[in-house]
Amino acid sequence: MPVFLQRLFPRPRRPFQWSQAVVLLVFVVVYAAVVLGLELSNTMLFVWPEAFGLMLLTPWVWWLHVAGGSGLGRTRGVVALWTRLALIGLFVMLLAEPRAVRTSDVVAVMYTVDISDSVGRETDDENAQDQALQFVASTMSKKPEGDQAGLVVFGRNSAVELPPAEVTPLEDGILLNSLIDRDATNLEQSLSLAAAMLPAENRGRIVLISDGTETAGDLRGILDELKSREIAVDVMPITYSYESEVWVEQLELPRNVKLGEPYDADVVISSLKSGSGNLVLKENDRTIAERAITFPAGKSRYTFPIFLRSAGYYEYSATVIVEQGDDSWKENNTVLNYLFVEGEGKVLVVTDPRGNPADHESLVRAIRENQRGVDVRNAYEFPRDALSLMSYDLVIFVNVGVEAFDVVQMGALQDSVENLGIGFLMVGGPNSFGPGGYRKTVIEEILPVEMDITKKKVLPKGALAIILHTCEFPEGNTWGKRITKQAIKVLHPQDEVGVLVYGSTGEQWLFELTPAREYASLATKINGAVIGDMPSFASTMSMGLAGLKKSDASAKHMIVISDGDPQPPTPKLLADFKSSQITISTISIFPHGGREVQIMQQIASATGGRYYFPDDPSLLPSIFIKESNTLKRTMIQNETVQPEVGFPSPILKGLDGLPQLHGYVLTTAKPRAETILQTPPKIDKTGEGEIDPLLVLYKRGLGTTAAFTSDLSTNWGKDWVSWERYRAFVQQLVTRISRVHRKGQLRLWSYAEGGRGTVVVEDFHPDATPLNLVAVVAGPHDRAPESLVLKQVGPTRYQASFPLWGKGRYQVRATGEGDGRKETTHGGLIVSYSPEYLKFNSDPLLLQEIVDRTGGQMLDPTTKPEQIYNRRKPKSSSRQVFDWFLVGLACL
Repeated sequence: MPVFLQRLFPRPRRPFQWSQAVVLLVFVVVYAAVVLGLELSNTMLFVWPEAFGLMLLTPWVWWLHVAGGSGLGRTRGVVALWTRLALIGLFVMLLAEPRAVRTSDVVAVMYTVDISDSVGRETDDENAQDQALQFVASTMSKKPEGDQAGLVVFGRNSAVELPPAEVTPLEDGILLNSLIDRDATNLEQSLSLAAAMLPAENRGRIVLISDGTETAGDLRGILDELKSREIAVDVMPITYSYESEVWVEQLELPRNVKLGEPYDADVVISSLKSGSGNLVLKENDRTIAERAITFPAGKSRYTFPIFLRSAGYYEYSATVIVEQGDDSWKENNTVLNYLFVEGEGKVLVVTDPRGNPADHESLVRAIRENQRGVDVRNAYEFPRDALSLMSYDLVIFVNVGVEAFDVVQMGALQDSVENLGIGFLMVGGPNSFGPGGYRKTVIEEILPVEMDITKKKVLPKGALAIILHTCEFPEGNTWGKRITKQAIKVLHPQDEVGVLVYGSTGEQWLFELTPAREYASLATKINGAVIGDMPSFASTMSMGLAGLKKSDASAKHMIVISDGDPQPPTPKLLADFKSSQITISTISIFPHGGREVQIMQQIASATGGRYYFPDDPSLLPSIFIKESNTLKRTMIQNETVQPEVGFPSPILKGLDGLPQLHGYVLTTAKPRAETILQTPPKIDKTGEGEIDPLLVLYKRGLGTTAAFTSDLSTNWGKDWVSWERYRAFVQQLVTRISRVHRKGQLRLWSYAEGGRGTVVVEDFHPDATPLNLVAVVAGPHDRAPESLVLKQVGPTRYQASFPLWGKGRYQVRATGEGDGRKETTHGGLIVSYSPEYLKFNSDPLLLQEIVDRTGGQMLDPTTKPEQIYNRRKPKSSSRQVFDWFLVGLACL
C-alpha cells in the first residue's frame, strides 16, 4: 500500500511550500463561485449535481504538478496548472448536464372552442357557437402586447384554426376553415392538441368554451398531464336544458328468419314528455307501414308485422315524426337495422351513369343466360356500406370512372372483398383503370394490376397547371387545397404539375411544374398556401402558359377554379393557348353574376376545354379528378392484339382459338398476381419485348379480384361477343372469382348498447368442442379494424364487446379454430346516430372538475381580457447547452 501511495502521490523533486497551494485554493473558490452564481442567478441549472463530486480529483492533479518539476518557468507552470484544472472543471460541469435557463413572463393562451352539434343548436336569439367565437375575437384582440393567442376548434376531431402568435388577423372576425366532424365532443383530444401548441418557454393557459358533454375520448387522463405541466384551463360554460325531445331508441328484428313466415319488428321510442306523432317503418327505402301514435313520457314499444318472400339483404328504418316544437333533434328520430337472408348469390354490374348501355349489355346477357341473377346499377346507386353488398357474390365495374364514386363507396367495396369474400372484376374501357382515375385509390389496392406504368418504355407524359383563386364559400380554401391534392394523386409519377396562386407577393407559382412523384413535398406546400383574391387572370395565365410551353410533355392542360370576378384574359392570350395546343377547363364557384359566368365559359370555349358550374362544392373533387385524367388517355391502346395464354387457369378450360381484341388499357400486373391472358411481346429496336396483361387474377383478403383490361362489349371485344364460346368464357370467369359459399355451424349476431358494441357467436356443431374465436371489427371514420378475442360464456356461446367509435355501419368477421375445424362467419351492426344527440343538458359538473384539477377559473361572457392574461407568473424553461462546453473543452 505505501508503494502504491508513493506512486499515486510521488515525492516532490523540490522542497514543498504551502504557498504553492494558493493556486489550488483560488481555483476552487472561483470555480465554486461560478457554479453557485450560475445556479442562484437562475442563469443555468445542472440536472446531475452529483457529478461535482469528481472535483475531488483536482488536489491530485495539483499535487502531480507540484511534485513533477516539469522544468517550466513559474508563470508558464501556473498557466499550465490553471489550464488543466479548468479542463477538469469544464468536463465535470458537462457531466452534470448543464441547461441554460430562460425566464419569460409572456402568457400564451389557446382558446379551445366546441363546435360540435350539441352547442350548435339555437339558444335564445343567437347561436351558442357564434357567441363563443365573438368572445374569442373580443378578448384576443384586446390582449396585452407581447402575449400570444391561438385557436383550436373541435368536435369529434380537433384542428388548429389559428396557431399561437402575438398578432392575429381578426379584422373580419373569425372565419372557420377547418373540417370538423361535429357529431361528437372529444374534450380529451382538443385539450391535448391545445397543450401541444403552447410554446414551452412561455406560461401556457387554455380557455375552454364547451357544454362539457363528452361523447368521445376520455378526459381524465389529460387533466393530470396538464396539471403536471402547470397549464391552467379556464372554462366558459355553454349551458342549456331541453324539456322536449323524442327519439327512436331501438328497432328490434328477429335473429333467425325463414322465407314465407311472418315476423315482428319492435320499435322502442323514448320521450321526455308525453306527445303524439306518426311512426313510419321502411324496408329498403320503401314504406311498408305507417301508424299514428300517442306516447307517454318514458319508453314505449310498438310492433309491426314483416314478411320476407325472397333471400337477400333487407335494411329497415323506423322514423318518428312529431311537431317541430315538440322535438329538438331530428338526427335521433330514425334508427336502422337489417336482416340478411342467405340465398343464391347474385352478380352486381356497376355502370357509368352517363355511359353507353352497349358497354355492359352483352356481358349482362351472357351472365343471365348462365342462370345467374344479375342486378345492374349505375355508380350513383352503388351501396355505401359492405353490409348492403352481402347479397352479391361478385361485383363488376364496367367502364366506369372513379369520379362517379365517393370515398365511402369505394371503401365499402374494399371491405366487402377483404372481409366478406365477395369477388370483384374490373372490365376495361376508356374510363377504367388508369384513364378512369383509379391510381392511388383503395380500388387499385384490391385489384391484381397497378396503374403505375412508368416501367413501360414508351409512355408520353402530361403537364397540368392549376390556378387557384380564393373560394368564397364556407371552408372554400380548404376545399380548394384538398381537391388539388386529389387531382395530383391520379397523375402518373412522370407527369408534371404546377399550381399558381395570388399570394402575399402577388401572382406567383406556389410550385412550378414538378413531377407528380414528388407528391409528399407538393402536398406540404399546398397545405401551407395562402390563397388570395387575384385582380386579373392575365398574369397567372401568362405565367402558366410560359411554364407549359417550356415543358416537353406531349399533353398539356390547365384548370382554373374561380368565381370569375378577376379581369378576363386578352383574346391574344387565349389564341396563344390554342395555337400551343394547351386546353383550359374552368370551374365557376359561386360567381357574382352573369358576366363572371360568361368570362369563365369564354376561356374554356376559346381553348377547347370544358366549363363546369357545380351548384354543390362536394362535386369539385370528381371534376378535378376528371380533368386530371385528361392527361392519361395515352394509356389507352387502340390496336388489335391476339391474346396469348400466360398462367394456366380453369377459366380457359375448353376454350381454344381465342378471338382478337381491338384495344385495351395499359396496366402492370402485381408481383403475386396470376396473368392468365397477355399480349404478344412487342419487340423494339433493341430486340427486347414488352408484354401487357389482359386478364389477371389476385387473392385479396377473403375475396378474389380480377382485371380484364380490354372490354367485353361490341367495341374492343366485338370479336369476343360474336364468338360461340363467349358465354362459356363469361360463365367460367364469373364462377372462378365469385364468393364461395361454405355451409358452417357458426352463427354471429351483434348489437349496440350505450357506447359499446357486443359480438355474440353461437356454435351449432354437433360436437361443440371449445374453439379459439377471434373477431375483426371494421367501422366508420377510416379507423383501423379492431381485433377481439371472444370468451366462452356458455357451452356453445362466445362473446366480446368493444367501444363504438361513431355513427355508421360496422362489419364483423369471426373466425373459430379448434379440434381440426376452421370456420368463418360474418355479421354487422348499425349505429344510427351518435350519443351527441342524446345529450339534452349541459354538464357543468365536468367543466367544474376541469377547472379544479388544473387550477383554472370559471369565465362568463362578461369576462374582461385582463382576467385571462394578467394572471401571469414568470415561467422558467431550460435547454441543453452541451455545445458551449464542448467548444470550451476543444479550445483547452
